[in-house]
Amino acid sequence: MAEQKSRGGHAEPKRGRPDLPKDYGVPTGDEGLLPWSWAVERLEHARNYWFSTTRPDGRPHAMPAWAAWLDGQLYFEGSPETRRARNLAVNPSLVVHLESGDEVVILEGETLEVGRPERPLAERLAAVFTAKYAATHDYRPAVDQWDRGGLWLLQPRVAFAWNQFPTAMTRWTFDDE
Repeated sequence: MAEQKSRGGHAEPKRGRPDLPKDYGVPTGDEGLLPWSWAVERLEHARNYWFSTTRPDGRPHAMPAWAAWLDGQLYFEGSPETRRARNLAVNPSLVVHLESGDEVVILEGETLEVGRPERPLAERLAAVFTAKYAATHDYRPAVDQWDRGGLWLLQPRVAFAWNQFPTAMTRWTFDDE
């Protein structure tokens, strides 16, 4: 598949099939693969995202939270005192799954603490969070809300999605994954 550009100017990820045992019935050809735009639409419109981290002692931790998909990255908030942030400080690996088990989107990657975002990014993030959460939760972050920290991003390395198991199972890789 030729490399294409997404809306944020980032290269589209490489599309293929996940590596699963033959007995799962995952097709070997490209027929039925989902386009990356299908996953992006769900990432942009999702309300809750399930975050899975690993505690310093190796035990898993999962918790739902809000997030914003913007320019090919998932931005999320959280105090450094949360279990999620404390886990990510030790091990920045993160898995994020949307709520649906029927229209599945899973991201795997590394997190970074954003620090104080530049004003244009802060304005765009505030607008996305407000559009998603103001009507139902009266959440309207101020543009300077993240000036003292608390903003993180997930840079995906690999993503999985399907809307029909196993025929639509799709795996995308980013960069050199």
